Amino acid sequence: MKKICIFILLVVILSGCTRSNNSNNMGIEKRNEDVIIDEEDKTEEDMSEERKDNIKKIIGNMTLEEKIGQLLIIGIEDTEVDDHVMKMIEEYKVGGFILFKHNISNVDQATELLNSLKSLNKKNPIPLFLSIDEEGGRVSRLPNTFPKLPPAKEIGKVNDESISLQYGKIIGKRIKSLGFNINFAPVLDIDSNPNNPVIGDRAFGSDKNTVIGHSLKVMEGINQEGIISVVKHFPGHGDANLDSHVDLPVIEKDLTQLEDLELTPFIEAIRKGVDGIMVAHILFPKLDEEFPSTLSDKIISQLLRERLGYEGLIFSDDMTMGAIMRNYSIEDAASRFLKAGGDILLICHGYENYIKVFEQIKEEVKKGNLSEGEIDEKLYRIIGIKNRYKLEDKILEGIDLELLNSETQQFLDKINQ
Repeated sequence: MKKICIFILLVVILSGCTRSNNSNNMGIEKRNEDVIIDEEDKTEEDMSEERKDNIKKIIGNMTLEEKIGQLLIIGIEDTEVDDHVMKMIEEYKVGGFILFKHNISNVDQATELLNSLKSLNKKNPIPLFLSIDEEGGRVSRLPNTFPKLPPAKEIGKVNDESISLQYGKIIGKRIKSLGFNINFAPVLDIDSNPNNPVIGDRAFGSDKNTVIGHSLKVMEGINQEGIISVVKHFPGHGDANLDSHVDLPVIEKDLTQLEDLELTPFIEAIRKGVDGIMVAHILFPKLDEEFPSTLSDKIISQLLRERLGYEGLIFSDDMTMGAIMRNYSIEDAASRFLKAGGDILLICHGYENYIKVFEQIKEEVKKGNLSEGEIDEKLYRIIGIKNRYKLEDKILEGIDLELLNSETQQFLDKINQ
């Protein structure tokens, strides 16, 4: 009943409550152009004080530990729930999970695993984010019982936005059928560097108009199936010549160059009301010569929040990637991400890493280095979007795989004509 009551109170609350606009020292000022969500969509600006008070009461009833848990999405090591996973939910109140290929052996097992996670979370007042990287092409975590979808680059070549929309809807239907509610896709990067070892055919094209036109239709299709779409990798991974899974890439572009190319798909996504943006582990020394994007106040708060006017959720890329782990301790990096204005940390490998980060955040709050008020602002956005998409820890019975695959085959036949 407690969970139901909380979300009844949140029926009218959308994500909001951004950090205040502070002066900066990097020359990043708020754009004069209309690059943010249309006025009629900015419902958070119209929230009454009474509604704000309601969500404050909800957050006020949460323990610090419950609040910190909501800031974290973690990976699991196996294909079923174990004692570690139970501890993450019951003791550390984790806000969500991400599954990879090694977690999924077949449709029934994947559904059962997600059902088990939801069952364990029933005692917690806020439902889980259940996430996956399902881009199509070579970045797919789904079992082989689903026909393979072409990569984004092939969809861009078809150059038909109705096809791109259908592509997104198929991806959304597939992952929703298993019990997922959030997808780290589509990729908004522009494939501008042929030596890039990680993007390539994951991008919809090498020019900004192709990427904008087709990536945003895929995002729309995913959303239409009731799945939260988190686009990536801000402020742009397309020109990197190093894989951030291995070490920290450096891109020597200034703000003017980025706004002319890499940032354009993100600006358009913000106009369209994108729910989530993932920040890349890349150093842009002409924006911030000290910290990579995920740890940079200049890039997260000053550029993404203030200059581009983005009010949705900000996710880190996986904090266990080489770009972070080879250069920082994971707990210090996690704290920097949150202080820089990020909302949700992805910790995809190692339960010990999760515990380190959890305890570090708690210590930072106790020392006054990260205020509980800042955490509460993040919770407004997190709880708001979980409510808006009506997330619930509902157990699924099974899926109609034959119907899903029939729709997919019709789609594949259409684009191969």
